[in-house]
Amino acid sequence: AAREAARGLDPAAGTMLRAVWVDAGPHRTGRVVLIAHHLVVDGVSWRVLVPDLRAACEAVAAGRTPRLDPVGTSFRRWSELLTAQATDESRLAELPDWLTLLGEHRRPLAGRALDPHVDTSRTLRRRSWTVPPEQVETLVGRAPAAFHCGVHEVLLATLAGAVTHWRPDTASGLLLDIEGHGREPIDGTDLLRTVGWFTSAHPVRIEVTGTDLDDAMAGGRAAGTLVKAVKEQVRAVPGDGLGYGLLRHLNPRTAPVLRAAPAAEIGFNYLGRFAAAADAGPETAGPGAGAGGVGAWQLAGPTGAGGTDGSDTPAPHVLEGLAVVRDTPDGPELTVTLSRPRRLLTDTDVERIGGTWVRLLAGLAAHTDDPDAGGHTPSDFHLLDLEQDEVDQFQAIAAKLEGGLSR
Repeated sequence: AAREAARGLDPAAGTMLRAVWVDAGPHRTGRVVLIAHHLVVDGVSWRVLVPDLRAACEAVAAGRTPRLDPVGTSFRRWSELLTAQATDESRLAELPDWLTLLGEHRRPLAGRALDPHVDTSRTLRRRSWTVPPEQVETLVGRAPAAFHCGVHEVLLATLAGAVTHWRPDTASGLLLDIEGHGREPIDGTDLLRTVGWFTSAHPVRIEVTGTDLDDAMAGGRAAGTLVKAVKEQVRAVPGDGLGYGLLRHLNPRTAPVLRAAPAAEIGFNYLGRFAAAADAGPETAGPGAGAGGVGAWQLAGPTGAGGTDGSDTPAPHVLEGLAVVRDTPDGPELTVTLSRPRRLLTDTDVERIGGTWVRLLAGLAAHTDDPDAGGHTPSDFHLLDLEQDEVDQFQAIAAKLEGGLSR
């Protein structure tokens, strides 16, 4: 039913959302399948929609009129602001820095460039790996806290390390596209409850060839060095990163310039952390549950991280890394996925990259258990012009002083 509903979506005709009732028969609980096109809903939007749907459903079941919190900035207003930003002088000033970051054209990662007529979404092949909950607790909790970074930087650092381990001849570094939530504050906007596709993407260049990746996989100090190096390179992009997409797609003067520059062959997206869906049983049924344990509202499956695409849309990257964390009864579960057009990379290539990614994650989790792991980097002190060795020296001094700066 879900696949059939998804096929019925037609953005050109204005069909962006479909709701399908699945009748399981007179003695079984039916389900409502809700399918939305990615053009109108992103991962963050589901976190707005699902609680609102629950509140509305339970209100109607109780005989009340649903009353939802107001939306701050509309998606239409947000789109207008982006269009204006694309020609703003502050954004135009970012162009030279973006061109420097993109650099010169290099030898293709897979031996040849993407062919939009051959390498399409229909040809994508995916392989996933699951990281044990005991490691995930560290990777999404203690590691980001220890290194003063985000979960996405932990995941990106290990992915970049895995690709570099597979292709150590990337002397100029890897050029990657990083997807983000895109909800950057502009002119006092309030996007907390706005539904839409805000996702943004911008390139970063990551160089980790000088890192001992075997030591990092073994849980050594190189695991921390890897995270710190990637964290700094990610944070060195011009502005807030949003400017690349504005100049590339919404400014007719700068778009041809960026279109002619090298494009990233690798993509990365951290979808975030999702709560487990409620089990279909009386112990998890919502208000209004009857003797059968079925309430007015009850999730029957995952939300926000699925999707289908069997189209002939050109594949955007040679390799894409995807990561998502789901809370389970046994603890948080991290799933990392690699996808690629089947004619570019072999199964052996993907197995090697993915296996190394998982081993680097395990090594970082082990390293983080060391009391001396972690620490600050220069970007944590944006008002000062510091090198990493200076930051390390200051932290060593502070650690010796009573009441000094904590890690």
